Amino acid sequence: MMPPGIQNDRPVTSTYQRIYAVISRIPEGCVATYGQVAFLAGIPHGARRVGYALSALQGKSSVPWHRVVNAQGRVSPRSGGSCADEVQRLRLESEGVGFGANGRIALDRYQWRP
Repeated sequence: MMPPGIQNDRPVTSTYQRIYAVISRIPEGCVATYGQVAFLAGIPHGARRVGYALSALQGKSSVPWHRVVNAQGRVSPRSGGSCADEVQRLRLESEGVGFGANGRIALDRYQWRP
């Protein structure tokens, strides 16, 4: 087990902690975009930083990473390969989030509005 504050051999910054706190508030059956998470964490124009924070998560993390999608309502490619993309889609579908034939989530219906 990693010591507190370390994930994937990288220190967890207070910025990452703010990002994880926002993501942890996204309710089941809803999604948020990377940019939305960044804004709510107080990091304007920080969508990439949200992506970096998510890539630093350990596999057994309790942070619901799967609820974060890109601005088009799509699952973004992961460094873990297409298997990670499939896992994200399956988790979202199991929570009732629907995907259109084009592979997009209808953000007007499923996007979290805190």
